[in-house]
Amino acid sequence: MQTVDTIIGFLKKITELGVALLALTVVLQVVFGSPVPFIGVDVIGNLTGIISTLGSSGLVGLIAAAVLYSVLKRN
Repeated sequence: MQTVDTIIGFLKKITELGVALLALTVVLQVVFGSPVPFIGVDVIGNLTGIISTLGSSGLVGLIAAAVLYSVLKRN
């Protein structure tokens, strides 16, 4: 059981790292403009696309957003 707890802890840390990197790339894109040369990806455009896709899905999109939020907010 300790192995499973270790794996879950590792995955939580990886998720926290991913969210932190996502926030950093959003800030960098806001500061330097849309084509940030060392990122190479339009992060804000991708996030906007995901949000609009979830928003156009109606109730299913709202449920998916709630599930994603609950997964990210777990302790």
